[in-house]
Amino acid sequence: MVLPVVVGVDGSEGSLRALDWAAAEASRSRLPLRVVHASLWEHYEGLRPTVDAGVPGEQLLAEHLVASARDRVRDLRPEVRVMADVQPEDPVAALVQESHEASLVVLGSRGRGRIAGMLLGSVGLALAGRSHCPVVVVPARQPGAPPKPGHIVVGISDDAGPSAAAVFALAQAASRHGELTAVRAWRRPAHTLLTHPPLPGIPSSTQRRQAEEHLDEVLKALETLENRKKQQQAQEPRGTQETQGTQGAQDPQGALGQVGSGAVVIHRSIAQGPAHQVLIEAAENAELLVVGARRSSGWHGLQLGPVNHAVLHYSPCPVAVVPDTYQG
Repeated sequence: MVLPVVVGVDGSEGSLRALDWAAAEASRSRLPLRVVHASLWEHYEGLRPTVDAGVPGEQLLAEHLVASARDRVRDLRPEVRVMADVQPEDPVAALVQESHEASLVVLGSRGRGRIAGMLLGSVGLALAGRSHCPVVVVPARQPGAPPKPGHIVVGISDDAGPSAAAVFALAQAASRHGELTAVRAWRRPAHTLLTHPPLPGIPSSTQRRQAEEHLDEVLKALETLENRKKQQQAQEPRGTQETQGTQGAQDPQGALGQVGSGAVVIHRSIAQGPAHQVLIEAAENAELLVVGARRSSGWHGLQLGPVNHAVLHYSPCPVAVVPDTYQG
């Protein structure tokens, strides 16, 4: 079953940037694009959109909004099959429902609420914490410098094997014929800093070594997983295979060499500091920052950790939040 890229639009400048990003993703992935407007969006965010006074009624306004978005995609990406829908629902409920049958849900980071300084709208925050598929939040502001084409950054968590976020990040890098930087942050224990300040030139070798070993193990497991997928694809009948990222053997410099046309070079990055700060700095020239999010089956509220919150608010590039339950 082919699952579409879904993008939520509300008529704001931020949602137009999200629409353009989603259209490019649909084109690159050869997937259909579904444009969704929840007609209760303006009530949820706290303000009505700025529209011409001559537009009669909210329903006509909503239909005009999605039609304009559809036309924009057809002009920018004529190769993309685009659908549009107006749902008379709360936007979070509507987009969470969409996430059950989507490959990806995309929306802009800045809402139209009364708090002008908020970088992340309430809809984006709620969706990132509840979605069943990856959510990409696109910043409303332009980056200071153009990103490096095809550069994807992923945060490596404490999970023993490759997380859903790592697998998703590799696929994103492969679809761009780009490269992936796997980032692992580490910190000295607080009591060590207080009672035993590190000597000059002698870092906390134990914590750093553990971070390096963990990153190596995750990347080796990711390589094994991707090689297994490649073998399965080779056994599929012609016409059903899809190009995916592959990896070569790990080299001493921390990059996985290119093998075949779909190969992705993976760089290792070990950095001391708070995870959110390390990831934000690593994403400075990236096209996409990918982080994971844990989902608890018995909890239906917002499920985002402090690292998720920080990168969603301050990342210089689009952020993908991938639930650990995702098996795309």
